[in-house]
Amino acid sequence: MSSITPHYRTIKQLLQSRTFDIDEYQREYKWERANVEELVSDLQTAFRNSYREGDAPRKVSEYGEYFLGSIIIAKRESKSYLVDGQQRVTSLTLLLIYLYRESKRLSLNVAATLEPLIFSDNLGEQTFNLDIKERVPVIRALFDGDEFNVDGKDESIQAIVAHYRDIEEMGLVADLGDALSTFIYWLLEKVGLIEIITASDAHAYSIFEAMNDRGRPLSPVDMLKAYLLAPVGEEHSRVEANRLWKSTLLDLTSWGHDPDPERDSAFVKAWLRAQYADSTRERRAGASDRDWEQIGTTFHRWLRDNEGRLGVGESQANLRLMKEDVPFFARAYKVILDAGRHYTPGLQSIFYNAHNDFTWQATVLLAPLSLADSEDVVRRKMEVTARYIDIWLMRRVVNYIRVGYSSVSYAMFLLCRDIRRKRLPELIDILAEKLDKDEVSFSGSEARGRHGIEWLNLNQFSRRYIFHLLARVTAYVEVESGRPDLFDKYVDRRQKNPLDLEHIWADRYDRHKGEFEDESDFYSWRENVGGLLLLPADVNRSYQDKTFAEKVPHYAKQNLLAASLAAVTYEHQPQFLAFRQRTGLPFHPYAAFGKEEHTKRGKLLLALAERIWSPSRLEELRS
Repeated sequence: MSSITPHYRTIKQLLQSRTFDIDEYQREYKWERANVEELVSDLQTAFRNSYREGDAPRKVSEYGEYFLGSIIIAKRESKSYLVDGQQRVTSLTLLLIYLYRESKRLSLNVAATLEPLIFSDNLGEQTFNLDIKERVPVIRALFDGDEFNVDGKDESIQAIVAHYRDIEEMGLVADLGDALSTFIYWLLEKVGLIEIITASDAHAYSIFEAMNDRGRPLSPVDMLKAYLLAPVGEEHSRVEANRLWKSTLLDLTSWGHDPDPERDSAFVKAWLRAQYADSTRERRAGASDRDWEQIGTTFHRWLRDNEGRLGVGESQANLRLMKEDVPFFARAYKVILDAGRHYTPGLQSIFYNAHNDFTWQATVLLAPLSLADSEDVVRRKMEVTARYIDIWLMRRVVNYIRVGYSSVSYAMFLLCRDIRRKRLPELIDILAEKLDKDEVSFSGSEARGRHGIEWLNLNQFSRRYIFHLLARVTAYVEVESGRPDLFDKYVDRRQKNPLDLEHIWADRYDRHKGEFEDESDFYSWRENVGGLLLLPADVNRSYQDKTFAEKVPHYAKQNLLAASLAAVTYEHQPQFLAFRQRTGLPFHPYAAFGKEEHTKRGKLLLALAERIWSPSRLEELRS
């Protein structure tokens, strides 16, 4: 095995003017938003453990290191093929592109250091570090800051664009502030991994199999099981507990159409944080990790060190945890996963939050549960908590408040602690009081300036949330008008002709000159949510340049939110008219659609949002 060479590489050493390819059958980029958020959050936390306010980049030489594991590379015909590690390398590349673009925008010198880690020019031959034919166009577009249309592209390409947008939304640059350059140098010089290079595919795959099969190191979940079984002396009890543990966690990892070997670990983190985390790292530089963070990194050690708090450490208590607690919370976790994937009656809010990619949802929904809860109580507790998250989340995104993994970690810790194992009536009271005291609303506030739905404009941050908001409003209007609930169909991007955002005003400033101060004022209004609809992609493309008068007859044939602009809808839709009369909502048909009508439409959306995301929805789950 002399042809196998392991080396420790920093990120800079690994990627400096190097390229990697991936074999055809290994090319799926499968990481989800939660994986990317956790990677970025862990890196930021590790950096903050060393950083002191005002540290210049040269101080990085004194900082602690961070280890990202190992990758396996097969050398073939002078090219390096990633046999194991493409998920991390791809995600790191997206992070580096983001940091490169932000550094250029801020005119930071470190941008020149980042560039050759992403893109290199070797004697006129220009290549990206991930030199994979089908990915080059999307990586180039992100590197250059260009838009890239993912329609019709495979899932890996769609995931690359989606996760780059996820990284943008995490607010890393805003969080780091003046520490950005220091963070980047730390990332390049102090974050590393083991690169195992082989001269043949056979050696590469034998190492891969050994590391992922019989020679695989024990995972944290394995070590947790070993700790719990250690004091159990009676053989039958050990065998039975081990069997139940394995079948419970295997059921999670093999769930759905996309089995995930890390799902058992994600479950254990969510369960322990939800039910037991009593402390979190202070929000100051150099603070130490506490329960919340330690569970997220080394939960097996955390449980061993806190066995007294959990009431474990001896045979019977450990068996109870393995045979009662773990199966109970794993079943609940699976319900959350399933309801996040499938639009489930009685658990719709879980689907809403999943569509908004709120990655703390499972953790928070496990917090109020108790082993004594019936299946009905479990479902109602999860739905009422999901409704709270839905309202809390949407209030924030319409005010441009970031809700990514790191941004809300502290808030979710506090929420879990406040609702932990509460009875259903008390849970509803606590959540209702939190919403009542919430200073963020759909109408915005003077303290935050011109924010709220009426000032919500389409941009990189808001696009996904505006799409979600319009889909919810559209579905609500139709359900209240006697039609079926089609929300899950409206947000399904896999269908042949998915819905797209439609601008009521065409991209023609010349038609509206008299109403606006200048062209930029027009475009600001055009991007406002009051002038947007959801229409099938083919309809959107067919009518996007037409005038409102030309468009409105076609709107009448679409969903009711679009159709409500047309006079004919008020003549032939009796259930819609009954809904309008019952609620007093300011629906109106328009012969023309100018600035005044646009403003009225914005007020309608505000009124609809305050009904859809009303705190009164929590009370519906009380009995």
